[in-house]
Amino acid sequence: MVKLCICLLGIFLLAVTHSSAIPTSEERQRVFDKPLSDEDHDNGEHNPDYDHEAFLGEEQAKKFDQLTPEESKSRLAIIVDKIDRDGDGEVTQQELQGWIQYVQRRYIVSDTERTWQDHDVDSDGTLTWEKYQKRTFGYSDEPVEGSPTFGYKKMIDRDRRRWEYADEDKDGKLTKEEFTTFLHPEETERMRFIIVEETVEDIDKDGDGFISLEEYITDLWPRSDEDAAKDEPEWVKSEREQFLSFRDKNKDGKMDKTEVMDWIIPPDYDHSVAEAKHLIFEADVNKDGKLSKEEILDKFDLFVGSQATDFGEALTKHDEF
Repeated sequence: MVKLCICLLGIFLLAVTHSSAIPTSEERQRVFDKPLSDEDHDNGEHNPDYDHEAFLGEEQAKKFDQLTPEESKSRLAIIVDKIDRDGDGEVTQQELQGWIQYVQRRYIVSDTERTWQDHDVDSDGTLTWEKYQKRTFGYSDEPVEGSPTFGYKKMIDRDRRRWEYADEDKDGKLTKEEFTTFLHPEETERMRFIIVEETVEDIDKDGDGFISLEEYITDLWPRSDEDAAKDEPEWVKSEREQFLSFRDKNKDGKMDKTEVMDWIIPPDYDHSVAEAKHLIFEADVNKDGKLSKEEILDKFDLFVGSQATDFGEALTKHDEF
């Protein structure tokens, strides 16, 4: 099933390339930041890949690939004790929601720290644009015609725009806190319009500043030559209806930036609440609105799937949760 996390998470991020050479692709991949997972529930259907990454975090989840069910249950039991903050033997929605939020915070902190250490930070604890550009693209030259970076002008300009908005004090360089905002603009209210701008630029192929129905569908389901002769899958038909009924609020056949904002960053949607409710709904056998350790372990595949995470090591490093 094609991943449709665009419908559930609603948070876009232009992937920042952290290498010592110019990126090999003209366009950087537009991906979601990782508040939960790169997987979705496939139009509301249960997807264990989504759940285990939402619950554990993607990097840790990958480490569980070789674990037996017994090993998974054993390590999951340790996690359950951590989630059960009051130690009453029951995991409430609030406790589960707090854990999922923690997984997200840990990702942001570790991602920022790792990337920050990979750059040539000045002695005053700031990073200049020139050093960032050189580390990311290989050169610090302005992307003018004839320069080594001209072929990557669009990417550099987009990063520079985001950089300038992240630079809250406008001193031309970023502190680690500002750099966090640069890497994860979805976490800061004032930066969210950048996500909208980048989303429109990525999907709007005719350059009119709007997202048409066909541009929307093509972005979700870029047809291959093999797909050309096939009927649209049911999930694509469902997305067409979603666009017509809900995305295009003023019914002019396209989404403007306000409608895009409502689509990718819905004001009343909290991914941690939604996932916590989903997990409880799936695992709560006695329907008391909370989960016992036994209920969680009985549904270990729901939480860790065929993959899980080596949380033993991670837990020793994150006792603050």
